Amino acid sequence: MATKPLTGTKVFLMLVAFFGVVIGVNVTMMKLAIATLPGTDVDSPYAAGLTYDREISAAQDQAARKWQVSAHIERRTDGGAALQVDARDASGRPLTGLKFGGRLERPTDKRADLQVELSEAGIGIYRGNAAAVAPGQWDLVIEGEARGTRVFMSRNRVILN
Repeated sequence: MATKPLTGTKVFLMLVAFFGVVIGVNVTMMKLAIATLPGTDVDSPYAAGLTYDREISAAQDQAARKWQVSAHIERRTDGGAALQVDARDASGRPLTGLKFGGRLERPTDKRADLQVELSEAGIGIYRGNAAAVAPGQWDLVIEGEARGTRVFMSRNRVILN
């Protein structure tokens, strides 16, 4: 049986093919990693840095109000979740006329975040529902607005089974 000799052209083509496959796989993996980015907190860290002082001022204003806002979330039998927010001022009187909204945010994947629309169900009590909430850890974010300005914000880690 006659064997073909190993020439410089064959070695060169084998090296080009090998490194071509390695570079192709690396480029594909890099593109997939950049496209998904599920663990980022903000889309633009620069823009978040610019709003940092406003967030500190809003947090100080919120603390000065001394509002007592409590939230209760529970799993429904259909796989959704029911959220209730009880809002009271510093002296314990119910807060009415505010617009509350909620979000369930996945700590590891922003693509799974869910909005929860809350409506005033009673004096100072706001309720809403989220459909098809997967089990596991969530960040419950509650925001309250008055006349188009955010006056309350809280973030708490919850576990829904």
